[in-house]
Amino acid sequence: MKKKTIKMSLSVLAVAVLSACSSQSEPGATVKGIDIWPTIQSEVAKDPDIERQVAALLSKMTLEQKVAQMIQPEIRDITVDDMRRYGFGSYLNGGGAFPGNNKHASVKEWVDLAEAMYQASVDDSLDGINIPTMWGTDAVHGHNNVIGATLFPHNIGLGAANNPELIEQIAQATAKEVMATGIDWVFAPTVATVRDDRWGRTYEGYSEDPEIVKAYAAAIVHGLQGHADEDFLGNDRVISTVKHFLGDGGTVKGDDQGNNIDAEQALFDIHAQGYVGGLTAGAQSVMASFNSWQGEKIHGHRYLLSDVLKNKMGFDGFVVGDWNGHGQIPGCQNDNCPQAVNAGLDVYMVPTDAWKPLLENTIAQVKAGVIPMARIDDAVSRILRVKFRAGLFDKPSPANRPHANNTQLIGHEAHRDIARQAVRESLVLLKNNQQLLPLAPNQRILIAGDAANNIGKQSGGWTITWQGTNNQNSDFPGGQSIYDGLARQIKQTGGEVELSENGQFDTKPDVAIVVFGEEPYAEGHGDRETLIYQHGNKRDLALLKSLRAQGIPVVSVFISGRPMWVNPELNASDAFVAAWLPGSQGEAVADVLLRNGKGEIQHDFSGRLSFSWPAHPSKPVNRGDKDYAPLLPYGFGLSYGEPSVLSNTLPEQVDTALSTSDVYEIFNGKTQQPWQMRLFSGQQNLAVSASSMALGGLSFRTIDKAIQEDAFRVDWQGPTAGVQFVSGNGFREDLARYQASAGVLSMTIKRGNAVADKAFVGMHCQSEGDKPGSCRSDVDITAELQGLAAQQWQTLTIDLQCFARQGVAFDQMVMPFELSASGNMSLSFSDISIQPAADTQASISCQE
Repeated sequence: MKKKTIKMSLSVLAVAVLSACSSQSEPGATVKGIDIWPTIQSEVAKDPDIERQVAALLSKMTLEQKVAQMIQPEIRDITVDDMRRYGFGSYLNGGGAFPGNNKHASVKEWVDLAEAMYQASVDDSLDGINIPTMWGTDAVHGHNNVIGATLFPHNIGLGAANNPELIEQIAQATAKEVMATGIDWVFAPTVATVRDDRWGRTYEGYSEDPEIVKAYAAAIVHGLQGHADEDFLGNDRVISTVKHFLGDGGTVKGDDQGNNIDAEQALFDIHAQGYVGGLTAGAQSVMASFNSWQGEKIHGHRYLLSDVLKNKMGFDGFVVGDWNGHGQIPGCQNDNCPQAVNAGLDVYMVPTDAWKPLLENTIAQVKAGVIPMARIDDAVSRILRVKFRAGLFDKPSPANRPHANNTQLIGHEAHRDIARQAVRESLVLLKNNQQLLPLAPNQRILIAGDAANNIGKQSGGWTITWQGTNNQNSDFPGGQSIYDGLARQIKQTGGEVELSENGQFDTKPDVAIVVFGEEPYAEGHGDRETLIYQHGNKRDLALLKSLRAQGIPVVSVFISGRPMWVNPELNASDAFVAAWLPGSQGEAVADVLLRNGKGEIQHDFSGRLSFSWPAHPSKPVNRGDKDYAPLLPYGFGLSYGEPSVLSNTLPEQVDTALSTSDVYEIFNGKTQQPWQMRLFSGQQNLAVSASSMALGGLSFRTIDKAIQEDAFRVDWQGPTAGVQFVSGNGFREDLARYQASAGVLSMTIKRGNAVADKAFVGMHCQSEGDKPGSCRSDVDITAELQGLAAQQWQTLTIDLQCFARQGVAFDQMVMPFELSASGNMSLSFSDISIQPAADTQASISCQE
């Protein structure tokens, strides 16, 4: 049968969405509750033969074997022997988890682990049964955990491309690269409809409007799993997951894992359309969301998980939880939560060592009647159904599958060609005064900005590591920075190019391309109070203004995971391109910005905003709002030859009350730019580049406080050692306004039972012409630590005047925080920041 195409125009899609919303009731009828939701006709119909196999296998299983199918631990927390003993139904690697805890693990090492786990799962010598396990991974913009994989633009850029056919190609390429590493299952697509861009996962959404989301959900599912009537879950395909059910893109103030208070009709109309598309296309798993709906956590929401998703919508695959999401249900812990399975959760995602007590507690709760046996049988039947559909009982083991260990598939040139097309189509031109773009390449061109030659920054979060941090260009073999592509084309046509991050140059250029934007972040850590770009620390704006003051035309290429309030930066730019997070193939940017050697346009801008561009940093704006007043509307995007519509004197001042956005964060779950976390012990110094490290008598590891890896712990044993945050770019930072505004250095800490012999907090600055650290100060905090209760999170603050009086120049800061100690001590940190207007309440005060 000829393959169906799913590319639709926006107008056709809008009709489809409206039809889905209105088809459940007669005109004039009042639709309430369950009647709002449609019955989905999945392309993947139930197969009587598979149903008989499921029933037969289920009848042979013990309770212990059934519950083990419902437990999904993480590779850092189980061994192959654990798999052999318990026979887990599945397992996962979280973001930043690798075979052998080795970031640079080879393809063979990925396959070897998959093979070992598979063989252990089918070994019936201990658990008495041989059901193949499944490995799930977050391949959300390519196989992003694997060194050398093709990294496609994040979803926000793909939404701007508005090309479902291209999206299917991306998903199919991703599936092949995943199959090369022996993995069966991908946690994608994300089908959140984002309504408040302050949400830290905005870039995981395709649009603020469900029209694109619905079409893309179907395209991604088809690309990952194949089509039901052609190549469904064949050797080139993996199991897909539509996530996160439901309403995660509509929480109050964009709070990650927060509360969605929409009415049920809006929940369906806006937030559920991706599930209509994805489930129709045959998605075999759905991931429950961390968020709540009207105050009730989704992981424990029986109405949405069971009544709506399974019973009314007819979903017959399985529901998997998110990272210990069941533990957030009131009355639950990570290792004990019957409420989740009773609500409709089929697979507990349970990283850390909580998996074993959770398994034991769940078994006991079934025996006690707390969890009905029928609910267990239903959950396990769903899991087995998907495994049979995926052919896991018939396919060779991971190491013997057709694509296993095919290193050529990782970053295959055909996949990179698809990524380059996606980059070109995702770029949105917001401003182009005097038709500055496209640029003739045979000029003298300056490339500036800290994102110009930084593949990690242009790729964003979920890139090798969970947060996308601690990566270098060498971690992206086969990838190119934006500078790489520009330089190659400029040099090929006889032009001259100079790379200068800070904008300084030897010879005055004809034009400057400045590439700048947000630092990488992932869920939780990316939440913001406002959308002001570089609020209170306008380094990039100063660079733009400096270049223009010298009479140099400026092209801004803005890297971001969301639209942001950048009025000052727009005013300081002659042309402005929203490049989003383009991924590993940054050279494609040059294909659009530069003419070819004959002076011809290579590729025009075709990207259009799938998110409205904000006119105010704190007021969400979405297509369809009653008072819709964006700076640039949904669907906006210039093509070459079209005149700019933006004023060159946009308002640069906004009325924002003093809030948490005025806090200068050094560490808030992740290290903030431009700082770099380092460990030191004696004369040794080591950059933190992994989740656990050691140096001398000092050890470091990330820990969980509120969410995954949002804190870290340092353990001291012996001589003076500690942790510090230093300038990552060698530049000094001007923090003088915090000193002038009665600021304090604040740290949220938890100490162990012992306190070091001596402990100091220091700050370092750099005077003109001197070495870093030439001006410094240290404040003794030993007594304050001794006064804190052990094993409790508490906040300790130090008046900035204490550092200033010892000679620290706050306008020349190179190290805003250092904690050194000697002796034995354990100290955990979840937040380190500088806060204004707080000196009178400081734990350590230096006021006269």
